[in-house]
Amino acid sequence: MIYLKMHNMHNMHNLLCTSISRAIHNVKVFKQQRRWIYSSKICFAAQITTDVEYDISVEAIRNFSIVAHVDHGKSTLADRLLELTGAIKVNSGKQVLDNLQVERERGITVKAQTASLNYMYQGKKHLLNLIDTPGHVDFSAEVQRSLSPCQGVILLVDANDGIQAQTVANYYLAREKDLVVIPVINKIDLKNANPERVQNQLQALFGIEDVDVIKISAKLGIGIDKVLDAVVEKIPPPVVCRDEPFRALIFDSWYDKHKGAISLIYVKDGQLSVGKYITSTYMKKSYEIRNISLLRPREENVKTIFAGQVGTISCNMKSKETHIGDTLYLRHQSVDSLEGFKPPKPMVFAGVYPMDQSQFISLQAAIDKLTLNDSAVTVALESSVALGRGWRLGFLGLLHMEVFSQRLEQEYGAQPIITAPAVTYKAKLFGSKSIAKYQSDTITFNNPTHFPNPQVVTEFYEPMVMITVITPVDYMNGITSLCRERRGIEKLSKTIGSDRYMLQYIMPLCEIILDFHDTLKSISSGYASFDYEDYGYQPSNIVKLDILLNGKLVEELSTIVYKDKAMQTGKKLCIKLLETIPRQLFEIAIQAAIGGKVIARETLKAYRKDVTAKLYGGDVTRRKKLLAQQAEGKKKMRKIGTISLPRDTFISVLKK
Repeated sequence: MIYLKMHNMHNMHNLLCTSISRAIHNVKVFKQQRRWIYSSKICFAAQITTDVEYDISVEAIRNFSIVAHVDHGKSTLADRLLELTGAIKVNSGKQVLDNLQVERERGITVKAQTASLNYMYQGKKHLLNLIDTPGHVDFSAEVQRSLSPCQGVILLVDANDGIQAQTVANYYLAREKDLVVIPVINKIDLKNANPERVQNQLQALFGIEDVDVIKISAKLGIGIDKVLDAVVEKIPPPVVCRDEPFRALIFDSWYDKHKGAISLIYVKDGQLSVGKYITSTYMKKSYEIRNISLLRPREENVKTIFAGQVGTISCNMKSKETHIGDTLYLRHQSVDSLEGFKPPKPMVFAGVYPMDQSQFISLQAAIDKLTLNDSAVTVALESSVALGRGWRLGFLGLLHMEVFSQRLEQEYGAQPIITAPAVTYKAKLFGSKSIAKYQSDTITFNNPTHFPNPQVVTEFYEPMVMITVITPVDYMNGITSLCRERRGIEKLSKTIGSDRYMLQYIMPLCEIILDFHDTLKSISSGYASFDYEDYGYQPSNIVKLDILLNGKLVEELSTIVYKDKAMQTGKKLCIKLLETIPRQLFEIAIQAAIGGKVIARETLKAYRKDVTAKLYGGDVTRRKKLLAQQAEGKKKMRKIGTISLPRDTFISVLKK
């Protein structure tokens, strides 16, 4: 009996161990199968997102841009093209390509955006690479870069406003690059639209025939299919060779916090696949391609990009190693560099400082990342006694400067102090006196601190621009008076149609960077437009305007002005300082001077204590004696007292 019980217990123990072993084995198998299934899903998902290839023949590719004046409907037309080709849903949102916050707030395009579209034309699939460009004159460098991969442009003109200044500039820019121009008149649905008048303007200025003009309404979607058909029919395919070694041009870049520096490239020759190693012509460094994407308009990963296509790559390239206009090629292959871009010439300079010096490093990182996306900005270190360490940034215009500072605040949370804008001047020096300090007989400067001693200067030069103003006839007199007041010299006056004029003036750049655009819009009730381009340097009578506080020079408040306007500018500065400098226990004399001659003055009264309050009677000589003692004390304090200007005062005066 005992034996049977022991035998049964032994069998049960063996059975239990076997069951446990099988259970453990099943769990292991299940886990292994689950891992395999999970990894298979990942591989399948990766295959869906990265194994897509768009090996479309070169003959079926069209690269084009939309160029126009501000608010003529570029972004709206781009939205309709995206909807018609199925890239986005119908009525999915306004201005899809205007993805920056500053663009949505201001209602303007400041960055060129790319979208690759699929379009069926006569039963054949075509790849249309669309680039939506800015329309403001300050972002003309953005337009020039965007036209580099293009073979044609859509020239968009408002049916109500007609041809504007930037329309003319963009047309000739496209012609210089031998691009096909497709004229399109937009907003024909407006109540006051006059397409016939706009057609006459196109004929008078550019010689464009009426039969070549397409009339559309981007808002209502009228005629959009005709635009796409014209793109396929009139714009030629890119001139590329897919059998040659890989070559690509970087024509834009930006920073992504997850991927780092991303480059937008146009593939000129060959093809590029993920995992290949490329070399930069500029840096001579090699990088492994981690990711390739087409913009549709959202990123769509592909394994390979072919000649004639436009796409983005990420390859762990650092921000400071990415250069617009650089040529990329496969490692260990020798190719000729593609034609890059001329570096844009900054027109306006301003100092940028952190609110507190503890923010210097974070602001520097923000500027480095933003200049990757906006290569037109030049950066140079600068220091100020009042504001500390900072930078001297060069911009293409006043709006460019405002947009850059706004993007610093919105995209990177920075709080920069932007000083008043200035331009770059030149000075020709006496040869013998200039060798020791300047090492040259001609110097350039944009900071009043670097203004040379007039005694060693033979002549000063200031930058000039040629402005083009297009205005209705009713506002001609007011605009002409404004241009003459700003030292403009008339070069051209031409009639456009029956009711519009095109004016061209040679004018100093310093006269237009502050408020010329606002004044022009005010005089013309918003109907006039203007564009400007560099016109070199001309001799000028400029002086350095110094600010003195109780006879002591405050170098940080100095400025460069035209001599005939020095008194007016000095008066304004003195009044502004009078309102911002806190009162002291002694009187402060605020003076504006040129050299040793004072041309404007304001007096900041001192705090005054009533020293006669304790008197309750007696002889009047007692009162006079106390007042005389107080006057002597104030006079002595004024001589030995130190004027301490708060940082807010410098910010208020130096800020634009």
